[in-house]
Amino acid sequence: MGFRWYGDGNDTVTLEQVRQIPGVETIVWSLHHKQAGEVWEQAEIDAEVERITGLSDEVRAQGVTRTFDAEVVESVNVHESIKLGRTVLGMSRDEAIANYVTTIERLGRAGVKVVCYNFMPVFDWLRTDLWHPLPDGSTALFYEKAVVDKMSPESLIADMEANTHGLTLPGWEPERLASFSELNAAYVGVTHDDMYANYRYFLEAVIPTCEKYDVKLAVHPDDPPFDVFGWPRVVSSKEGLARVLDLHPSPYHGLTLCLGSFSANPEHDAVDAVRTFMDRIHFSHVRNIKHFDNGDFTEVAHRAAEGSVDTTGIMKAYAEADYQGYIRPDHGRHLWDENTTNKPRPGYGLYDRALGVQYLLGAWDAFRYRG
Repeated sequence: MGFRWYGDGNDTVTLEQVRQIPGVETIVWSLHHKQAGEVWEQAEIDAEVERITGLSDEVRAQGVTRTFDAEVVESVNVHESIKLGRTVLGMSRDEAIANYVTTIERLGRAGVKVVCYNFMPVFDWLRTDLWHPLPDGSTALFYEKAVVDKMSPESLIADMEANTHGLTLPGWEPERLASFSELNAAYVGVTHDDMYANYRYFLEAVIPTCEKYDVKLAVHPDDPPFDVFGWPRVVSSKEGLARVLDLHPSPYHGLTLCLGSFSANPEHDAVDAVRTFMDRIHFSHVRNIKHFDNGDFTEVAHRAAEGSVDTTGIMKAYAEADYQGYIRPDHGRHLWDENTTNKPRPGYGLYDRALGVQYLLGAWDAFRYRG
């Protein structure tokens, strides 16, 4: 069981708080100041791993002995030149791939076992309200279809920047958005088949290094799982996941199966996806959303009865298969003082994700150990 953490000075949640959540063993981390295409330096990687896995003398003096591992990185972002198959934003595809390979080597030396990434063009994910009120008084991320249908990407960027309380969001980094016009123009005429071809090129270049250094690549589904603003998305459906996995046969090429992202299309069966792709799922995000008939959806508590995703059935499928990969609760609601005095990064507060850990582990225990 993992818990995503954005680092000292970049997260409203501390490692000391996470340490008190029963069952969390892995801190899911990244070097969030690194831009797509940049090489991660070994010293930076080692320092962050030590920060996560170690205990200070002060903490030890308090009688604390519990530690974490740092085996999952989310994410090492893929430069747009790789997705487009040509030079863009001042970097060629082969230069960006060479930097990615070097980063994988260094993460492997530091003991990292799984690297999450995505292949979404321009934006990593999309919501229209980061603090949508729910009937219980909490707030959550919300997607309103009618708003997206009439909104321009530029207005969406402005809205996101105005509502993050000064915390950067993965996939919406200011440096990336500053180049939006160039990226938007670069994707004109790019097809889904083009994206799959460029994806294959990337995998063929990177997977040998993953195999050598024992680092599994795990692609995250598109969020939401359909094309937006005319940009081609290729990890959006069960068929898309299968086609992506067919691009390279290595077991080091697999999935970060985010069941909330995948289930944003109400026609998708999350439990079926887990059972179908089990042997290629290296990492999984388990969360719940609630669908509305008009195409909107909101994120809700992890408990299956709260929404439209069978989170209990998902954990049953994992338990029955004796799944050996990594799982974390994904986006949580913002609860209690998080909505008044301690505004977290949207979706990444402390309390609801801690509740999510307990719900998911409770389901796992019930199915894994009964009888």
